[in-house]
Amino acid sequence: MAHHNHNLTTVSAVWLLPIVSTIVAAASGGIVASVIPSTHPNEALITLITSYVLWGTGFPLAMCVLVIYFLRLSTQSLPAKEVIVSTFLPLGPLGQGGFGIMQLGKVAMTVFRETDSLPAAASHVLPGEVLYTVGFLVALFLWGFGLVWLFFAVATVYRTPKFPFNMGWWGFTFPLGVYATSTTMLGSELPSAFFRVLGTIFSVAVTLLWIVVSCGTLQRAWTGDMFFAPCLKDLEQQKGTGRETKDV
Repeated sequence: MAHHNHNLTTVSAVWLLPIVSTIVAAASGGIVASVIPSTHPNEALITLITSYVLWGTGFPLAMCVLVIYFLRLSTQSLPAKEVIVSTFLPLGPLGQGGFGIMQLGKVAMTVFRETDSLPAAASHVLPGEVLYTVGFLVALFLWGFGLVWLFFAVATVYRTPKFPFNMGWWGFTFPLGVYATSTTMLGSELPSAFFRVLGTIFSVAVTLLWIVVSCGTLQRAWTGDMFFAPCLKDLEQQKGTGRETKDV
């Protein structure tokens, strides 16, 4: 599958970005299915099944990348300070995956009953309720796993002094945003003030981060300093070293 030479030092959480799009689509499909009129239950069922398939194509692959990324962090040095914000990206598939699987389970309770899909067996177990319960438990597990990655990310950023502002700072917003969404939904499904309060704290933090990053982006866009890819810094340094060697 690889067309280039790779090693652990080149592994980055940015690998998750093309994968998480399918998880986002699955969660969005759950929201769309929930607002389809009850007069069109078959369309809601098709949307629901498609969303489950999208979740299944994206989330397991994201877990594979997270295993490789964890190995990279455990055996190699931390990412360069220019891309240190990427350590928050693992929260994306975990937060959005948890929210998505809960949302799909909630919709399944209604859609499966309206379309008589997977009729209840002799034990009168309703498949929609089963999917909802399983989805909630999976989301709770993912929330706990996300808490671990949140600790890793905060500790990494804390130990990296004076990392420069660049476009990568937008990596603060989406991962924390979807993790806040998952936390808030857990609070709405449980009679738990803990998740509701924590979800509110995360939401306020994301809003403040968005304001900070937006102001920094506008300021540096005006001066032209914003349009610089951090990944090109090493390339420029290598070119500079090559010129010096050639001159010598």
